[in-house]
Amino acid sequence: MKTLIMNLWAIILLLVPITIHAQQKTLGAIEPYRVQISTDKTTNIIFPLAIVSVDRGSRHILVQKAKGVENILQVKAANDSIKESNLSVITADGKLSSFIVNYAKEPMTLNVSLENDPRKGTIFLSSDQINQAEIGKYSEQALHSRKRIGGIHQKNFGISFRLSGIFIHDGLMYFRVRIENQSNIGYDIDQLRFYIQDQKKAKRTASQEVEITPVSIYRNTTKIAPLDAVTLVITLPKFTIPDKKYLAVQLMEANGGRHAELEVKNREVMRAAPLK
Repeated sequence: MKTLIMNLWAIILLLVPITIHAQQKTLGAIEPYRVQISTDKTTNIIFPLAIVSVDRGSRHILVQKAKGVENILQVKAANDSIKESNLSVITADGKLSSFIVNYAKEPMTLNVSLENDPRKGTIFLSSDQINQAEIGKYSEQALHSRKRIGGIHQKNFGISFRLSGIFIHDGLMYFRVRIENQSNIGYDIDQLRFYIQDQKKAKRTASQEVEITPVSIYRNTTKIAPLDAVTLVITLPKFTIPDKKYLAVQLMEANGGRHAELEVKNREVMRAAPLK
């Protein structure tokens, strides 16, 4: 009898690690990426697609998108006493990438690319994701569509800024804008913003802005050569504009004053042409 009990305990002890392993597998733990940051050097994390949101585990981790691009995150340390922390980034295809962040006076790697990395530090948030390939296909269709809207343009010091079309497909809106540099001085784009703004009121009345973050910018560029022009298609989540408000489309020049802003009313948004 004693031998039988001993044998039973041996079997139970053998099964325990298997049970624990099965539970760990069920939890679906994700191995994070590891990055080092410094106060004096910038670490660049390059993603395959545009960055939608960033969450920092510590306020001592300083982050910003690289100017003129949507898929590069620049990371630095606020001070040299930062403790190990984490960073979570969501990209336009609905993927979550997780990072463990440590301080290093001399980081081993300053440029980290996730574009062709098959590791498991990245997961899909849901099955209902934004398909970037489809966005490219419909952006191309919007670019070449003959359907146009008129009357929404502004010209400032040789820079012509025009909204020439609004399109919609499957919960996303495609705004086609054309920027012409009719001057002999090159134009560097600092910002292209979309936000819903209160209509002009008395000076003492506070106004409110609701920014709409682009999902994608097709044919994105930061420079327009002298006497040249570009046409961009900007993809935004679908929306409408409340009463007494308008959509502001703002173009800002880097290190210059040739700025432009278009005002788009709700009636124009409601006429968005469907893409097939």
